Amino acid sequence: MAAKQIILVTGPARSGKSEWAETLAINSGKSVIYIATAQIDPNDGEWQARIAQHQQRRPNNWIVQHVPIDLAASLEQLPANSCCLVDSLGTWLANLLDLDDHIWQQTEQEFFASVAATPGDVIFVAEEVGWGVVPAYPLGRSFRDRLGMLVRRLGAIANPVYLVTGGYVLNLTALGSPLPAEIRSASDIL
Repeated sequence: MAAKQIILVTGPARSGKSEWAETLAINSGKSVIYIATAQIDPNDGEWQARIAQHQQRRPNNWIVQHVPIDLAASLEQLPANSCCLVDSLGTWLANLLDLDDHIWQQTEQEFFASVAATPGDVIFVAEEVGWGVVPAYPLGRSFRDRLGMLVRRLGAIANPVYLVTGGYVLNLTALGSPLPAEIRSASDIL
């Protein structure tokens, strides 16, 4: 039996990262469990349209779970011979952005423990938000920094890691070199 795979697909908005992750899930040949982290807001028509776009692309035989908050518990319950697609980590983090730093660190530790414990393959979709200017407000900086660190830590254990941008998919694991362990595990990023 092959070892489980942790895959990270990252990139900017509207880059095709979700579509690439969906392609990987289909090509896995396994039963797919799709974890949608978005909270449904019936008063936001534009958000509803984005969700509908994702729903229309999904094959009918995929099992869909709506998990806006308790991602760790859902990952721990995955069957061994499955492929789980989590879309997306940025949306999950946004749902938890009001947590103070201490509670967020505990939540992040629980998340990584569940990633280690899950017996199935998991494909994570994550947004790249730190390539622009530093947000002028504290909540924006907190989101950017927490997501950047989450993606960095996940990238250190994922294989492969893909960057989707400009209409291309780049396998960063094949093209790049990982940061040295002492840098990879740093807990504070400026």
